[in-house]
Amino acid sequence: MLKEFKEFATRGNAMDLAVGLILGTAFTGIVNTLVNGVLMPPLGLVLGGADFKDLYVLLKPGDPSGPYATLEAAKEAGAVTLNYGEFANALIHFLIVAIALFFLVRGLNRLYNLGRTEPAKTKGKVAKKK
Repeated sequence: MLKEFKEFATRGNAMDLAVGLILGTAFTGIVNTLVNGVLMPPLGLVLGGADFKDLYVLLKPGDPSGPYATLEAAKEAGAVTLNYGEFANALIHFLIVAIALFFLVRGLNRLYNLGRTEPAKTKGKVAKKK
């Protein structure tokens, strides 16, 4: 059984998956920094200086009752909130990752196809072999 596991773990697919997982984890840190440090502050300014992750709708006040300056303050008071700012952050993270992966795969496909030679295109009918 140990031999079978060793063969599985060292097979190309498993190693590719491990490398992809490690790179994906590192890429997540870059995307988080991009979204939270670069994209969200200007959006927060457009929305009146609010921190984007603190956007929520108060469904039921806690103790003490609101208004609450931040989402964290509302949670500490035990308020029930609808956190659409957190959802917007997650959606933007997803879109950035999806766009980045699209361009990565697109570039890799172009590199892969660069070395391939396409068959010569012919005009008109192809001559039949006799």
